Amino acid sequence: MRELPHALGAPGARPRLRWLDFLLLAAVASLLWSLQNLGAGMLAPLDVSQKPLDQNISSLPYYAGRTVLRMWIAFGFSLTFALGTGYAAAHNRWARAILLPLLDVLQSVPVLGFLSATAPLFLGLFPHSLLGMECASIFAIFTGQTWNLCFAFYQSLRSLPADLQEATHVCHLNRWQRFTVLELPAAANNLVWNAMLSFGGGWFFVVQSEAVTVLQQRIQLPGLGSLMAASLDTADTSGALRAIAAMLAVILLTDQLVWRPLLDWSEKFKLELLSGNSKPRSPVYRLLQASRLPAWLEANIAAPIRRRNWANLQKTLPRAASALKALWGLCRIGALCALSVLSLLAIKSTAGALPLLLHELQDVDLPRIVWLSALTLLRVLLMTALASAIWVPVAVMLGQSRRATRVLQPLFEMAASFPVNMTFPFIVGFFVSHHVSMNWGSILLLALGPQWYILFNVTGGAASIPNDLREAAKCYGLRGVSRWKFLLLPAVFPAWVTGACTAAGAAWNASIVAEVATWGSTTLKAEGLGSLIAEATQKDNGGELAAGVGMMALLVVLMNKLLWRPLYALAESRFGLGA
Repeated sequence: MRELPHALGAPGARPRLRWLDFLLLAAVASLLWSLQNLGAGMLAPLDVSQKPLDQNISSLPYYAGRTVLRMWIAFGFSLTFALGTGYAAAHNRWARAILLPLLDVLQSVPVLGFLSATAPLFLGLFPHSLLGMECASIFAIFTGQTWNLCFAFYQSLRSLPADLQEATHVCHLNRWQRFTVLELPAAANNLVWNAMLSFGGGWFFVVQSEAVTVLQQRIQLPGLGSLMAASLDTADTSGALRAIAAMLAVILLTDQLVWRPLLDWSEKFKLELLSGNSKPRSPVYRLLQASRLPAWLEANIAAPIRRRNWANLQKTLPRAASALKALWGLCRIGALCALSVLSLLAIKSTAGALPLLLHELQDVDLPRIVWLSALTLLRVLLMTALASAIWVPVAVMLGQSRRATRVLQPLFEMAASFPVNMTFPFIVGFFVSHHVSMNWGSILLLALGPQWYILFNVTGGAASIPNDLREAAKCYGLRGVSRWKFLLLPAVFPAWVTGACTAAGAAWNASIVAEVATWGSTTLKAEGLGSLIAEATQKDNGGELAAGVGMMALLVVLMNKLLWRPLYALAESRFGLGA
């Protein structure tokens, strides 16, 4: 009898590649080729003459690729930073006492403040290369992405059920095992939701990060943000619409190729006793699940190498472990020394600039800055309250209803990812034609971006409600107001605190672009701290810029200390799953 070929998954089977696997290999090869070409452009010589950007449609894919590459590099640093700081703040009370106030201050510093401080530094490190401005742009995008991820991961770790934490101690798991087995998987769903939102936050500041004025020179990096900035300066409607269309296409592709598969993948990490009946909705995720490429690599490459070298590995593993331990100690010492050197350099540069800064601060009108800060504070509080009242019910509906999620979630994801400040010039025309005061209209502009932090955080919290709690609510006959009072609102309260805190912080940052909107020669300005910082940056007024940024940081720290910190403590003690 002729022997039949082994089926996939049978003992001793060697999976065969299919057309899908070759398609994935071709996609990976194309991605690597694109990264090589786009990365080469980041190392080009710095051209101070700044030739005009190519407005042809054929250049849009290259500009889009350069912008997307900056976004993903910044996101990689943002995620790494968030995991490290969130873990340290959640597990060490001394680190928590230092990191949380520090994150509050850094979150409050506007992106323009980071750019003004870091762009000359990076240009000094790479004086004749475009890499200096690329690093400054990536760092600015990083500052628009990472804070939400930090607070989201911290809140996820602090909300872990107590019984699961006890189980890790009973099983004698070390820190790394506890992190990989419990903490990171438990936070995966919330991290994916907030990663998608943080990525959209990076889009919000892509215009400011790619077109920068440094040392009286206007430097534009090739990208969609700089293309949009050039269109805004010249009131080029067709150019602005082309940039918006290209950005919408990039956002749609990112959603379908990255975020949608990750959302479906993260569903399996939800903390619940009863398994849900949800199935993957992403075609890309289903294709990746059907691929035999990982099994083929394991069977044909990884397993033979492992079998051949296992005996040698057993002999060298103890020595390698001791060597790695020693290397880790050296790395910690080196990192501490590097941090000390950087701190000394920062102190030295600050001390050198301090006399000039103090001289410029003497001309600052402090009562006026306090009054403008109060106006912006009122706008931020009003925006947070209105956004919460509108989006919390919608977010709970999205988290509880699969049908509503399938219909509305893609629309909200597109709206959240799109940099709404690109629509400000068109809204300016509406305000002018309908005689809307910018002092009130800026509240709408302020809410267009930060409101999504509340929607997506609460949606993630509602989607993470364990099925056993939902079934218990049904058994007790909770409906209508009672269901909202005893199940839904308490369950999403920790997520709302994270979303509202991050939305308020983002609103302070967004006030820089929301209180001043320009289209060609038409400019509308609202009285506020954001417009003050924007004007001080344009005029290179170091005194007003430092005073405005310092006042904004002070107000954000006070809000977090007096409002958000107590709400975080209440969420942990009363409404967390581990309470």
